[in-house]
Amino acid sequence: MEKKARTNYPINDLIVRRWSPRAFSPKVPGKEIVLSLFEAARWAPSCFNEQPWSFIFACREDPEEFQAMLDCLVPGNARWAVNAPILIVAVAAEKFASGRNNRWAWHDVGMAVENLLLEATSKGLFAHPMAGFDQEKVRATYGIPEDHSPVLAIALGYPGEVSDLPEELQDAESAQRDRKPIYEFTFRRTWGDNRGV
Repeated sequence: MEKKARTNYPINDLIVRRWSPRAFSPKVPGKEIVLSLFEAARWAPSCFNEQPWSFIFACREDPEEFQAMLDCLVPGNARWAVNAPILIVAVAAEKFASGRNNRWAWHDVGMAVENLLLEATSKGLFAHPMAGFDQEKVRATYGIPEDHSPVLAIALGYPGEVSDLPEELQDAESAQRDRKPIYEFTFRRTWGDNRGV
């Protein structure tokens, strides 16, 4: 299923095609494909080139590791993410190598994740980022150090059938994508001044 963005200006086709489905096929992407997504994330920009991202992933081919990560999701996400063949948690290093706080770490992790999402799209995969997970359970399950923070979870895989989702999620899965108009968030001269946008 495709849900192309309705854009007002021409943009890269990967951005047009990237979206966050809940319906996934059970087909498991090959190891080289999965590692290429992390390679794309690796080349994201970051403050002082600190590269504050880490990723933990679980494949459904290993039921025990997959269930451990699935159990970290809130129930509303786990009910559909159970069908994704890959689950990922992105983690931010909250301090620079110098020991100073890195207030840009989450931003930089976000850029690495977007690289991952676009690379996935280029390979016919889809990824659904999720804020709905238990940070402390992730920390305890995976032994994440105190100066690192789990930022988001991602369900990853090939597109599946909308009809395989719980009925109450099917309409949202098929609904048209939408975004705020540019003039609501783009300003000139002063905050809120969108004249000329």
